[in-house]
Amino acid sequence: MIGSLYNALGRRLFFTLDPETAHGLVIKALSSGLRPPSCPVTDPRLNQELAGLNFPNPVGVAAGFDKNAEVADAMLALGFGFTEIGTVTPRPQTGNPKPRVFRLADREALINRLGFNNQGHGAALKRLEARDRKTGICGVNIGANKDSEDFVADYVLGIRNFAHVADYFTVNISSPNTPGLRNLQAAEALQRLLDAVFEARETTEFRPPIFLKIAPDLEDSEIGDIARVVSKSSLAGMMISNTTLSRKGVERERHGAEAGGLSGRPLFRRSTVMLARFRQRLPREMPIVGIGGVCDGESAVAKLEAGASLVQLYTGMIYAGPTVATDICRSIVARMDQTGEGSISQISATQTDEWAAMPLEL
Repeated sequence: MIGSLYNALGRRLFFTLDPETAHGLVIKALSSGLRPPSCPVTDPRLNQELAGLNFPNPVGVAAGFDKNAEVADAMLALGFGFTEIGTVTPRPQTGNPKPRVFRLADREALINRLGFNNQGHGAALKRLEARDRKTGICGVNIGANKDSEDFVADYVLGIRNFAHVADYFTVNISSPNTPGLRNLQAAEALQRLLDAVFEARETTEFRPPIFLKIAPDLEDSEIGDIARVVSKSSLAGMMISNTTLSRKGVERERHGAEAGGLSGRPLFRRSTVMLARFRQRLPREMPIVGIGGVCDGESAVAKLEAGASLVQLYTGMIYAGPTVATDICRSIVARMDQTGEGSISQISATQTDEWAAMPLEL
């Protein structure tokens, strides 16, 4: 009912505003305690122990929504099984010039070239230190300042600063909007980065699990190189994927030619095929978080079948509304009731080979 009202009224209202203004109003409302009533799904079949963490359900908030750690607990209260703040950089930065976010409403998509706009480590750290961690899992997505002379040093600083408040870390080397950042996905550069990150973690009292977030715009040889480095590392898992530079399927849409990363439904196929190809190459016990085009129960289940253990979304919430997490969880439970599956692990990776064999784009 709430979702229907949002689609009929709330979305129409917010879509009269430019995307960044609308997003800012949502963050202000949530941080002020204004949110729709929710009834999170608590079915024990949704629960998973992964990377030493107890996830009550597999649906999470992707980084980018709560850049400055303002509404972590509000998102958990909406029924998400976990949330992720950031991307945070050591120093505050304004990001790229506006306008820098564009709706492709007919395709339920966004293009953004925000450029890691955030208030810096200090602001996010203060808010995370003030929260009660018993409310749920909150990860910290760390990145590098655009003008940094040493990207690796920025990630190391993120580990050291947030280790005592992060339930997990995401090392984000996949944004297309920070020049040179994706170069860290090359095997040698990635190895140096991971060595530095884990060395930094060992110097802290707390040692949260660390995930790696990669781009969907990789050649098959690059997938193999990254998988080899990751398989030998101490990473807890991978997040696949960030936004894409591809414009396949949106070429004729208004704003379709804007620079930046494309997210939402058009990213679903590419990111899911990429996920499955990594699933084939990674140790089976290493969890993958599926990101890209998750917007309903069907797309979430497909990510799981392709090889994910958890999913995240952001753009899907813009189009589906604030009840999207509970709606997806209900869909997964309904499927389990029908098929007799007793856990997420019984769904995960059941269609990996089929997805991996598909072309990235039609």
